[in-house]
Amino acid sequence: MILSENTTQNIHRAHYVNGIAPDKYLVKYRNIYELLQYRAHLQPEVNFITYYPDSGDKITLTYAELSEKVYKTANLLKAKGISPGDRISTISHNHINTVIQYFAAWCLGATVVPVNISEEPERIEYILKSSHTKLAFINGQYYDKFKEVLSRLSIQSILHSGFTVISEPGVSNFENELESQSADFTPDESVSQETESLIVYTSGTTGLPKGVVLTQYNLLADADGISKWHGITKGTVMMCVLPIHHVNGTVVTIMTPMYAGGSLILNQKFHTDNFFKRLADENVNIVSVVPTLLQFLCHDYESSERFRAYLNSLLSGEGTEVRLRAFRHIICGAGPLTCELVQKFENLFGLKIVHGYGLSETTCYSCFIPTELSDTDHKKWLLDHGFPSIGIAFEPNEMDIHNEHGESVPENTRGEIVIRGHNVMKYYDENAEANDKTFEFGWFRSGDEGFYLNDNAGRKYFFITGRLKELIIRGGVNIAPLEIDEVLMSIPEIKSAIAVGFDNDWYGEEVGALVLLKDNVTKSEETKRKIIDHCRTKLPAYKSPKVVLFSDTIPVTSTGKYQRNKVKHLFSDFKTIQHK
Repeated sequence: MILSENTTQNIHRAHYVNGIAPDKYLVKYRNIYELLQYRAHLQPEVNFITYYPDSGDKITLTYAELSEKVYKTANLLKAKGISPGDRISTISHNHINTVIQYFAAWCLGATVVPVNISEEPERIEYILKSSHTKLAFINGQYYDKFKEVLSRLSIQSILHSGFTVISEPGVSNFENELESQSADFTPDESVSQETESLIVYTSGTTGLPKGVVLTQYNLLADADGISKWHGITKGTVMMCVLPIHHVNGTVVTIMTPMYAGGSLILNQKFHTDNFFKRLADENVNIVSVVPTLLQFLCHDYESSERFRAYLNSLLSGEGTEVRLRAFRHIICGAGPLTCELVQKFENLFGLKIVHGYGLSETTCYSCFIPTELSDTDHKKWLLDHGFPSIGIAFEPNEMDIHNEHGESVPENTRGEIVIRGHNVMKYYDENAEANDKTFEFGWFRSGDEGFYLNDNAGRKYFFITGRLKELIIRGGVNIAPLEIDEVLMSIPEIKSAIAVGFDNDWYGEEVGALVLLKDNVTKSEETKRKIIDHCRTKLPAYKSPKVVLFSDTIPVTSTGKYQRNKVKHLFSDFKTIQHK
């Protein structure tokens, strides 16, 4: 990809962290192969991964068993004509084979393009085509859905995981092919920290997705930062309930335990009814979630007497249940967390939430609330400032708040959250225009609005108030929708809700609310009036919702981020009305 000299220089500047140049690496490994080799040699008999499918028995692999399958898979890729720098895709739900395929590609020096199977076929075809994918590992149950696209793009297919054998040109069976491969593998000398490892396509609400290119060093550096912040070391057990086609699942709960010598409990999907039991059964120390999952757990606890009785028994250690003795805390980010939800969850379950923030473009996380805060300070930073703090920048990167000219703004002043450091992406793939704008001032511009407050030690605690593009501009005044979300979620009758800026002839945009009511609440005009009146007691009139619509769903991305722009059309009947 050809970039202007100015953009190239800006990207280079955005990879410095606190004066440390991009090539002054913070980790000792030359590539991910060296990391895997080191771990398999140091702790061969330690369990690295335990996989729980939705049906069938769990599968466990030690570090030695995993490395053997990874090296065989890397040799299989080689035999299929895949070389360092080539791109391969994985099309599957969470599966142990996908983890093996990730590491195999990285050992070989190939780049993984994870595919979200819930995306529309047209979007997936765009991703496969624009990424120049040469080969796809595909879970057999999805082959029929994608075979036309794969054939049309002449992409080799390797099927895995429980399917009837298919005899078609360019299609082979992963398990059968692996049997003939050697477990002896040596990577190409060219595979280094700067070798591309992932292309993650952003889940934007409009327009074509952008391909975020991450290097092997990006993954290693972020895993190093996460492990240090959370005290993840040899023996730490982490659980993954998030989709591993996204950086949160991949980096936090696959790369980080591998980096630190820990263990991974991988779930095919998140289920409220087995979440806590699995934490207990597997002696999990840390689990990573998004706010949506916390909301599901709270809802089931409040609405199901059976679930509540079971959880009370489990969390108190009464009866025959195993107490969560090993559990430390929940990592939560990648979506809008409200003060109301934090307070409710921690009060109901007595488990600590460590809030953080990051993007695909910064590999995964960039900051966290400190884990060692006293209960008083923990609550203060999560509850006392209108938004839960996303925390303090950690080692691989630094953060700031800028105005539209790329200048730092003072404490408690809203602006754009910007990041630079060793975990910042290489660039957007084949998108010069996006790179020009995103790296305009020598920092990565997140597109998120926020502010910071200093603690007594002078450390900057950051807060996010919403996406700049999602700001509601009513009569020329900027309104952060997350502020309104907070108030909506404090209303007892509401299960979930979001503020939406909709087109309005009088103010340009007006404030609406899309609401999911709790099961026992009636959808009525009286309920709408009650919601509006409550908001008026907590917010100035111009910020309060003028229209409330009830819904059975609120669209979110696969990582739990609200897609406000997808529901603006629902408010079209109110465009010409002057709301008071």
